[in-house]
Amino acid sequence: MRSRFTAPSARLALAALAAVAVTATATASATADSRSSAVRACVTKDLTYKVSSKTQAGGYFLVTAKAKSGVTCYLEGVFPSASFGSAADTEVSPAEHAVSERVTLSGSTAAYAGINPKTTNDDHGRQFDFLHLAVAGDESNAVTLTLPETATVDRPVATNWHADPADAVPFSG
Repeated sequence: MRSRFTAPSARLALAALAAVAVTATATASATADSRSSAVRACVTKDLTYKVSSKTQAGGYFLVTAKAKSGVTCYLEGVFPSASFGSAADTEVSPAEHAVSERVTLSGSTAAYAGINPKTTNDDHGRQFDFLHLAVAGDESNAVTLTLPETATVDRPVATNWHADPADAVPFSG
């Protein structure tokens, strides 16, 4: 008779121990997940931008992107969505044929893209003082950046985002 009363008590104790173990495991997993949260893709508003004029490779604009304070995100190694005006012929095309390494931005880490406003070898083109720029896929939130100098635009191209500015030179060729 005694074994009948002991068995349910033992089962109840085992069930209670199992419940505590499951709860402890779930809490540990949730804590670990919150500490190692995955880095998300950047959107245009996550970043600050600077445009500078460079003379290498016939001249181009170097766009530097940094994450705003408290933001950690990544840029895929594809070219930015950019245009100098609203006409289709002022939109940049890719200067590279492959996807580059992903660039994770946080703190002072920067990503760089080079934009060559004129890839033709003639006197044609239109003049622009501004660049409309967005992270690819977030075009509805584009920012307008003042160029350091007026650009003559004809068949513009852009490099992918890179971690090293030396990799962001848009050689035309």
